[in-house]
Amino acid sequence: MVDKSDSGIVIGKASVIGVRTFEEGAQSHRDDYHLFFLQEEGAFAIEIDFQSYRIIPRSVVYIQPDQVHRIGAFEDATVSYWMINNDNLHDEQRRMLEDLSPVSPMQLDEETYDVISNAVSLCLQITERRNDKLYHTLVKDSCNTLAGLVASHYAKDIKTIDGLSRFEVITKAFKTILAHNFISTKKPAAYAASLNISAHYLNECVKNTTGHSVSRHIQQRLVLEAKRLLYHSGKSVKEIAAELGFDDYPYFSRLFSKATGVSPLAFRNGILSR
Repeated sequence: MVDKSDSGIVIGKASVIGVRTFEEGAQSHRDDYHLFFLQEEGAFAIEIDFQSYRIIPRSVVYIQPDQVHRIGAFEDATVSYWMINNDNLHDEQRRMLEDLSPVSPMQLDEETYDVISNAVSLCLQITERRNDKLYHTLVKDSCNTLAGLVASHYAKDIKTIDGLSRFEVITKAFKTILAHNFISTKKPAAYAASLNISAHYLNECVKNTTGHSVSRHIQQRLVLEAKRLLYHSGKSVKEIAAELGFDDYPYFSRLFSKATGVSPLAFRNGILSR
């Protein structure tokens, strides 16, 4: 898909007769753009962050930047797809997508599916009008519309900021900061300071809202990133530890083992042998 565009935007549709696997997509990888699939006919298999899914008709798949994934076999499938990087996303769409925790593929109700499917059809027509003077702007806005439709559907049950309690507002702010700073900042007190509150109060807010401490959230985010790197990169465990900001490799290994029940190397070998 990336090869089809140097503008950071792609919208397309593909059909497969019989069963087919695409070699590049079948390799575990991650991207620096937001990726969406709308399953129209048939089925295909996909693995996202170590979870396997079989995608059936009238389903939507959203993969966030940096999520590790690989795509399995397509079976008599028709799939629409679009991708857009952060440079081309409107601020509102970007914020909404960033607010979503990693989400699972979702089967749509008939009305929502029809709206998104019709929008895709119109967007595909726009991509054919390459001689239009505003071609890039039109394609960019089209892809933003598709991203917004999917984000809105996933976020329909999420409270607006006005409907959040004080604890929930602080927890949301903490998670936003954590997403961008988990490698460089590992101490709860540093996150509390960035929010101008005490570490004790931050922990109270986060634990009350999520059931887990601030330290647990930091640890789990680091472990998730470690899993992703172990899965898709060829780096050694020691190199991954250093990339995640751990000068003490044995400490990183103990932390990972305690969180997952297996050593980093055992995790990598287990995943790759599946």
